[in-house]
Amino acid sequence: MTEKMFCFQCEQTAGCTGCTGSAGVCGKKADTALLQDRLTGALIGLARTAEKNENSVTEKTDRLVIDGLFTTITNVNFNNETISALIDRVHAERDRMIRECPLCASAAEENGDYDLRSFWNAQEDIRSLKSLILFGIRGIAAYAYHAAVLGYTDQEVNQFFYQALRSIGTDGEIAEFLPVVMKTGEINLKCMELLDRANTETYGVPVPTEVFLTVEKGPFIVISGHDLFDLKQLLEQTQGRGINIYTHGEMLPAHAYPELKKYPHLKGNFGTAWQNQQKEFSGIPAPVLFTTNCLMPPRADYADRVFSTGVVSYPEIICIGEDKDFTPVIEKALELGGYEEDTVFTGINGGTKVTTGFSHGSVLSVADAVVDAVKSGAVRHFFLVGGCDGARTGRNYYTEFVKKAPADTIILTLACGKYRFNDLDLGTIGGLPRLMDMGQCNDAYRAIMVAAALADAFGFGINDLPLSMVLSWYEQKAVCILLTLLHLGIKNILLGPTLPAFLSPNVLSLLVEKYGIGPITTPEEDLKKLLG
Repeated sequence: MTEKMFCFQCEQTAGCTGCTGSAGVCGKKADTALLQDRLTGALIGLARTAEKNENSVTEKTDRLVIDGLFTTITNVNFNNETISALIDRVHAERDRMIRECPLCASAAEENGDYDLRSFWNAQEDIRSLKSLILFGIRGIAAYAYHAAVLGYTDQEVNQFFYQALRSIGTDGEIAEFLPVVMKTGEINLKCMELLDRANTETYGVPVPTEVFLTVEKGPFIVISGHDLFDLKQLLEQTQGRGINIYTHGEMLPAHAYPELKKYPHLKGNFGTAWQNQQKEFSGIPAPVLFTTNCLMPPRADYADRVFSTGVVSYPEIICIGEDKDFTPVIEKALELGGYEEDTVFTGINGGTKVTTGFSHGSVLSVADAVVDAVKSGAVRHFFLVGGCDGARTGRNYYTEFVKKAPADTIILTLACGKYRFNDLDLGTIGGLPRLMDMGQCNDAYRAIMVAAALADAFGFGINDLPLSMVLSWYEQKAVCILLTLLHLGIKNILLGPTLPAFLSPNVLSLLVEKYGIGPITTPEEDLKKLLG
């Protein structure tokens, strides 16, 4: 492969085939992409070393693997300096383990970095399966990271990272990689359960909550990403400072957690989905804090007010360290002063408020009413319409699908794809809201638990429920969630706006044959097909 870079891990990859040349569609430059490949190769070398000396693997080693995988997710790290430093840390950890392991030292060549060019140049079906594994564990690592921050870890999840990395670095046959692909989905389910438990035991069980889109006058901070721990620290540090906090993107569901919503200066939500940030942040009189992925290269008119923390990094942007001292962010908010008057913003459909917080706990608390509504015919069908949003043409499909869904259907949603329609007022049915936002992308676990409970209540298999999944994808967390759904045997999922470029024709045919997975078409045609 002679291109300066090759990357096809996100939905918006160039030409639906792969980003090559000097930069990717996301803004990641070729040298940064190559460094991320080097980091992945170093992690594979570390995993090989760990296999020979498991007793030398520490919590520090596990966390380093998680951080390294998370760093390579789309829209997380654009900074060559911090990626290079992480590579050095991986090498140092590998070298420590080699020193402690005579067997490792005698096989030093095997412990070297894996050259990802071997990955990209592999036979297309092998490359496709390895991609599912690699992109899947990158997504799992994001969830493991958020859980670890709150003190929750799972040894089976951590051990799988090493297993999967070693698998990627081997030359095998299709039959050897298929079980690892399915195992990736199984482990992600376990990790999502871990994170759900971490969030609910730390911040309480989410409750349905109305969130307004108006920004009140005065200083404020916008916080984006997924990390609830970072939000909690920011809320504590801004108490009594006259600074309001507004969520952005995937941070919206934070408003539903009792231990977070008790802060009166957690006011509302700013903006819509992540891909609109360059327009929505233009000239904003407030700082923006990115806690996880979804960062786009900041434009000059607001770059001076963008901050990051955790693994998020961009050249010349201040990154708040592990001490989580958000003083620079707070000072910038006070300096900029916010809007002079209350400023009304709307969602993409003109709505001025949204609702979130329909966890599996709140939905299942009215399970009897749900079952009765279905049996009486009041509710004909449930649609899970969720996933990642993005900028590619065709994503208005999801808006139109929800608008055109019959009045006797209920829409469950999660992740940032909901911004296409979450400001719509769909009314109620049988005393139940027709639109229920279940949370962040990782909260797909909650949707799975609801589906499993309803299947049990009806005495059906999960595929026999009046439930259809119409999903949108963008990055690697969507990949691991899809693999979880396949692991559970869920069939006939519709996926869009395009199918993943890393699926070879043969692998795609396998998924179609075994699971009935297929592309979206038009809202009208898909509704007709799904409703019979």
